[in-house]
Parts: sequence; C-alpha cells; structure tokens
Amino acid sequence: MKTTKPLLWVPSLYLGESLPYAAVMLMSLVLYQEMGLTDTQITLYTGWLGLPWVIKPLWSPIVDGIKTKRWWILAMQLLIGAALAALAFTLPTSFWLQASLALFMLIAFSSATHDICADGFYILGLSNKDQELYVGLRNTFYRIGMVLGQGGLVMLAGLLQKSEMSIPLSWSITFLAVAGLMLMLAAYHWKALPQPDSDTPKGEKLNVLEDFGMTLKVFFTKPHLITALLFILLFRLPEGLLTKIVPLFLKRTIAEGGLALTDVQYGFVYGTLGVIGLLGGGIVGGWLVSKFGLKKMLWPLVLCITLPDIVYVYLSYIQSQSLPLIATCVFIEQVGYGLGFTAYTLYLVSFSHGERSTSVFSFCTAFQYLGGVMLPGMVSGWMSDQMGYQQFFIAVMGFCLVTFAVTALVKLPKES
Repeated sequence: MKTTKPLLWVPSLYLGESLPYAAVMLMSLVLYQEMGLTDTQITLYTGWLGLPWVIKPLWSPIVDGIKTKRWWILAMQLLIGAALAALAFTLPTSFWLQASLALFMLIAFSSATHDICADGFYILGLSNKDQELYVGLRNTFYRIGMVLGQGGLVMLAGLLQKSEMSIPLSWSITFLAVAGLMLMLAAYHWKALPQPDSDTPKGEKLNVLEDFGMTLKVFFTKPHLITALLFILLFRLPEGLLTKIVPLFLKRTIAEGGLALTDVQYGFVYGTLGVIGLLGGGIVGGWLVSKFGLKKMLWPLVLCITLPDIVYVYLSYIQSQSLPLIATCVFIEQVGYGLGFTAYTLYLVSFSHGERSTSVFSFCTAFQYLGGVMLPGMVSGWMSDQMGYQQFFIAVMGFCLVTFAVTALVKLPKES
C-alpha cells in the first residue's frame, strides 16, 4: 500500500462528496426560483433529482465488482466537473430547463456513485483507530462543502447580479466555479489518494443478484420491522416538507408571501449560519446521547426537531425585514434539526447491527431519503402554491404529530 497521511486526503475527499450534492439539491432551488419557475415546478423537478441517492444500493455491488474505489472516485469527480461546466454553458440558451435537468440528473447519479466509493475507500484507506479519529474531520469538511455550496457560491451569484450581470450569466459563472473546484479536486486526488492493497475489484459480477437478495432477506426479517419502517420513512416528514420550501420562502418577494432576501443575504442566513447551526446541533446531540443514552434522550431530541419549526409560522405572518431576526429564527430551527437528526441516525445504526450491517444501513438511508426528503419534497411546492406559505407552515406543524406517533411506536434496542 502506498501510504499517504489521512490529513492530506480525508478532508478533500468529503469536500468533493458534498459539493455536487449541494449543487444538485440546494443551489438548483435558488437557480430555478430566479429563473421564474413556480414552487410546484421547482420542488417536483428537484425532487426527482434525489432519486439516485434513493436507489444507489441497487448498483453499489456492481461498482464494487468492476473497478477499484480509487478509480471510481477519480472518474466521478472528472465527470461531475465536466457536467457542471456543460451546465454553465447551457443556462443562457433557450433550452436551459431541459438541458439543466438532464445534466443535474447526470451529476446526481455520478455523485451517488462517488458517495458509495468514498465511504468504502475511507474504510479501506484507514485503520480502525484512524477511522474513529478522523470521523469528526470528515463530517466537518462535508458540512464545509455544504456551506460553500449553498452559502458562498449562492452569494457569488448574488454579487455578480449586483454588478448588473444577468441572472443566467451570473449562475453560469457560479457553476463554472464549482466545475473548476471539482476538476482541481480530481487532479489533487490523483496524487494524494493512497492505493490500499485491499482496494481491488471483487470480480463477483454473477453474484450481484444473489447478494442483493440476501441483503433484502436480512433487512425484511429484522425484528419489529413494521414499526421500524414507519419510523424510518415518516420521522422526518415535517423536515422533508420544509427542506425545499424554506429557501423559496426566504427568497420570494413580500407580495408573494416571502421574505425577499437577496442571494447574498440568503447565502449568509441559510447557507452559512443555518448549516453551522445544523452542525453544532449534531455535535451536541451526539454528546447528549453518548452521555445519557438514546432511550433517555429520544423524546427530548424529537421535540428539538419538531417544535422549532414554528419559527416559520411566525416569520410568514410578520414578514419581517429584520435580517438579525430572520437569521436567529433560522439558526434556532437548524440547531433543533441537528439535535433531532442525531437520534434518528443513531437509531438507523442500531437497527442495522448484525448480519450484513453495511448493506442494511444503505437500505435504511435509502428509505429515509425516500420518505424524509424525496417524496415530501416533491409535493411540498404544490402544497405551498395551493395553501400559501402561512397555511403551509401551519400544516407542517400538524404533520409533527406523525413524527410523535412513529416515535411512540418504535422499539429501541435494549442496549440503548
């Protein structure tokens, strides 16, 4: 094995994992809003873009079987960079919508494949001790990529528009910047990524279906499966409804019921301060569970992820132009989200323990993305267009009862 210090590649690897996701699932919301699409159109289109992250367990055995994880990482980073550059050149054209959706989908599939290989490579490239040592660093740089994507890069588009540049051209330059970052990461990783002896193709292509079938059998024979599936699918329902609407609400004009934030203000409030709150909440949530246990902390953390959603009801009624007030409300809600999501993630980990734990966990994450992000996100725009933001946010508070119900039903492992 050609050794490389983990500090030279772990941060950059997870920066490269989060940037494409931020571009596809977060930056696209602001882009399409500024290009004139309705909330219904935006959430439906971008909801479908989340499909690759739902179904990625279907092709992960194939990826493992035909090339090394290092090869896939480099290839996907190059492909993502090229697709982002192509996206930049299509935005000023008359067919920008069709082209951007196709290219975003290509980036999404490439990014989901990159996720599979990056997480596997992290295990192969580090000892067990180093995996524990660097997990905080990897998560931090993943979040830094999110801040850079929905914070700094959205602010860049806004600054370009302030200089009287057109919306399509400003976003073209912004996505060219993301493309450049991904291509630089690919070039850097060509030298920086280690070459573990264990990073070899499995070469078991004929056993892919059998392997997938075995994982399905293990997953669907888990104890308390029905209540577990309900919890996995529905726990994040209120947040799933909010995720795509909050950015649009913050950006829409006062006449449209929004708060009329500029790109620069949005990038600071939601893309930077909000993500910092989310990260901080996750850290505190992890500490609380490690100290008091998941069973004791579950309900307090459930209240943390649900009750702060009421800040958007408040903001939608007062439509304040006070940036400090808006920033404080968003920060509070995102801290609560980080706290509650910690409990949810730890439940998924505990549910996955046992036979084929890694594959079972990938199924859990696929189901949670389906029920907690993709499907509610796709209908959230239609709901907000039909109801208006005020009634929509009230409805989200009502859906918190679903989170309470599945939490009351779920069976926690005894060791919690």
